[in-house]
Amino acid sequence: MLPKVTLVITGASSGFGEAFARRLAELSKAHGCEDGTQLVLIARSEDKLQALAAEIRSEYGCDVQVWPCDLSSASARAELTERLSALKGEVMWLINNAGLGDYGEFVSSLPERNRSMIEVNMAAPVELTRALLPEMLKAEKGYIINVASLAADLAIPDFAMYAACKAFVASFSEALRLELSGTEVHVTAVCPGPVHTNFGEVARRTGKSKKEVPFRKWFYTSVPKVVEDALDAVAANRPRCYPSLKIRMAGLFVRVAPLWLLRLIMSTRPRKAVPAE
Repeated sequence: MLPKVTLVITGASSGFGEAFARRLAELSKAHGCEDGTQLVLIARSEDKLQALAAEIRSEYGCDVQVWPCDLSSASARAELTERLSALKGEVMWLINNAGLGDYGEFVSSLPERNRSMIEVNMAAPVELTRALLPEMLKAEKGYIINVASLAADLAIPDFAMYAACKAFVASFSEALRLELSGTEVHVTAVCPGPVHTNFGEVARRTGKSKKEVPFRKWFYTSVPKVVEDALDAVAANRPRCYPSLKIRMAGLFVRVAPLWLLRLIMSTRPRKAVPAE
């Protein structure tokens, strides 16, 4: 008998989250285990989640649950973690994908925006992981994917809060993985570079336009490529995934370059947030 698989995905209404949901449902059907697969889709937009859930049910035959939640709200997260704690499955997946960014100098940042970034990017993955981890260990099979960023390895002007949040996610993932060594619960941090999603539009402040950085387009990776590489990394039980060869090369350079050189590169980097014309 095929095991019952429960997949929890945050930020599932668009971008990586939506792509993870579709791909995992597709793989479930390809392996003939769609009847035992339950997807739990989490995001703020209930309408988008319901539309995605209907498509997945129709096309792949999986059980799809829609749990709308504003992850920036501590009270909403408390209700969510209580529901998550009751989930069961012989194989448990948690994909902490929801993210929030903010382009612009820190001195002009909005305190409420900064708090929301901390709640969504840092508090939510910690609390959701804590809620599901006991059941994962009880089931003796679990996978945790934390979507970090190449920014986790850099201090980026105009993106200071986001990069710092992702550094936390990457470090948390590494430490948790070490704690779980010897168990069948595996943790992978996914560190993509620039990707065409609606993240940039949401992160851009009112009255600012995006200034193109030279060679930036060369670094873009497609959403399907990020998801496929991430799932390959999970299958190989790798601690980190830098999707695509170019991002792996960039990640390797950042990790081996001396700090003074990284500071010089970041200090001379073209600034991204400029007044809108």
